[in-house]
Amino acid sequence: MNENATALVDVQPLAIDKQQSTVRDAIALTFAMTFPAFMAWIYFVVLSAGEAQSNFALQLAVGAGKVVQFTFPLVFVWLFERSRLRPTGPTFRGLEFGVGFGVLVGAGIWGLSQLLQHYTHWFDGTPAEVHRKLAEFGLDSPQGYLALALFIAVIHSLFEEYYWRWFVFGWLKRYLPLTAAIALSSAAFMAHHVVILGVYFPGRFYALALPLSVGVAIGGAIWAWLYDRTGSLYAPWVSHLIIDAAILAVGYQLMIPYWD
Repeated sequence: MNENATALVDVQPLAIDKQQSTVRDAIALTFAMTFPAFMAWIYFVVLSAGEAQSNFALQLAVGAGKVVQFTFPLVFVWLFERSRLRPTGPTFRGLEFGVGFGVLVGAGIWGLSQLLQHYTHWFDGTPAEVHRKLAEFGLDSPQGYLALALFIAVIHSLFEEYYWRWFVFGWLKRYLPLTAAIALSSAAFMAHHVVILGVYFPGRFYALALPLSVGVAIGGAIWAWLYDRTGSLYAPWVSHLIIDAAILAVGYQLMIPYWD
């Protein structure tokens, strides 16, 4: 009788702790997967002035939102599982695949954009929307655009890989099968792109914004798979960087008439 009582005392707190950590992680993951889409709606819809001029409220919201987004995983892990914060050195694992995928998709993005610009009217409203957003950020110049492009392609892509693959996908994988973790993290990664692309392609939601957003989800799934296979963020990051550079090159081309 005493032995059974002792066993219950030993085991029950462990079960409670596990249940509490599961609820805690579910709340953290729900926040992490929905916050970027919510903030994209704030940036691109709620605070959009509709005019090509500097927008301080938008700039402040973007700065604050990005700080919250990219510090949240570090703060969460520091508080609850500090042992996971172990930076690793650069590795070439998966780099050939990552570069190849990035170049292939980047070339496809550039080629598709040229075809659509020359043979359809689907891009007609896009340059004005991109120009307006650049003006709201105070970056409506070749120099401003190139500075923004460098930040997005190199730094922001790394932050996104740490956020979506290391934290969101990595934590989901604790509770879900690999395929489900890849699918859910990639769908969440897609969500804020739906908002952004919906703004940049006015009147073309089903023709362009939604299909391109699905493409983003597929890219996110490939990067999650690559991260799981290699155990490193470097190959997904380089792949992400190349694709972002291709997208930003299209954006630069669209802005040239505004700068001539």
